[in-house]
Amino acid sequence: MRGMAGQKSVEVDALGHVKRAAVVEKPEAGNDLYLTIDVRLQKLAEDLLGDEQGAIVALDPNNGDILAMASRPAFDPNILSRELTAKQWVEIVQDEGRPLNNRASQGQYPPGSTFKIPMAVAALETKTMSPSSTIHCTGGYRFGKRLYRDWKVGGHGYVDLHEALVHSCDVYFYSVGQRMGIDVMAEFGKDFGLGRATGVELPSERFGIMPSTAWKQKVKRQSWLPGETISAAIGQGFVTVTPLQMASMMATVANDGVNYRPRLVHAVMDRATGNLQELPAVPRGKINAKPETFRIIKDALADVVTKGTATRAKSSMVTIGGKTGTAQVAALRPGPEENIPKKLRDHAWFVAFAPVQLPKIAVVVLAEHMGHGGAAAAPLAKEVIEAYMELTPQAPIISELSDRNWSDGGAF
Repeated sequence: MRGMAGQKSVEVDALGHVKRAAVVEKPEAGNDLYLTIDVRLQKLAEDLLGDEQGAIVALDPNNGDILAMASRPAFDPNILSRELTAKQWVEIVQDEGRPLNNRASQGQYPPGSTFKIPMAVAALETKTMSPSSTIHCTGGYRFGKRLYRDWKVGGHGYVDLHEALVHSCDVYFYSVGQRMGIDVMAEFGKDFGLGRATGVELPSERFGIMPSTAWKQKVKRQSWLPGETISAAIGQGFVTVTPLQMASMMATVANDGVNYRPRLVHAVMDRATGNLQELPAVPRGKINAKPETFRIIKDALADVVTKGTATRAKSSMVTIGGKTGTAQVAALRPGPEENIPKKLRDHAWFVAFAPVQLPKIAVVVLAEHMGHGGAAAAPLAKEVIEAYMELTPQAPIISELSDRNWSDGGAF
């Protein structure tokens, strides 16, 4: 976009009077970029975050187009186009909110229960669990001398995979993770793009961490411990992701395993010739999983919104499927949240796609230190999805899932 700067060299006399122009180089305009960003959706995402720290990313699962990418807090980029004072620069770089950090592509966070989505795919594909296999959740999972607690005191009772996703049963996934092992979990996590770059056209993208036995030996020079597998199974421990990675993951689920590289540039126009070059979508591969597996997962994610942990994302306009996540920041004793300093409170996640029958958009919301994903993040994702459906003409959708009841006001 910048193009080439021009310059003019002149000869002057002792008094500074111009005698003649020696060299003249005309400036060259840069090319025009046509972005995938929908400015209306982008503004909404920024407004929804407000003064809170976090990120919102919206993707088109059918081609990887980034429709919105908001990061808060931010700074006024116009001050960088003028003469920047030392005071202004110090204020930016010393801001505790780290406004120079693009949280969408550079922020690395524990994914919490949103990680249960690739875990569920792995459980079915490796036959670690069948769809009808149940685990009895009493509120905790005993391993060695430690009790790994479920978020629900008293537990969920007997749950199968569907119910474990709908109600986010930790004990179910503790058990699955322990049976499966960290290296199988890492293999499926990487298939979904976790622990590696998405390839977006932005500098300094962070990769997050998808740990494995080899990773820990290389990075920590230590052996993997069995208890670490249990923490990783619910997206804690060493596991970290970026919001952009999670948006790409949800787009992959929505697209039945087909993954496209997230992109910001749709086309480039050559200023000199006027030629417009549209850039093709770039497929990154396909998850090696049966169509039935994705049907089971998407069916459960739809019920997460209608009767599970994300009912605040339920819409009368469009069917939404999603998963909540509450990522622990620090180990704290149980107590009223208001007594915990905000910087130590949990991060809130919600990952979603819509419409469930024929997905057109995948949305991820991360609200730092805002507590439960169902309360803090899910309503924001709902607003983004509903705005997109209003702004974008939609063809009539005919559901092939005749065994489900979609007549409840169209709400899932």
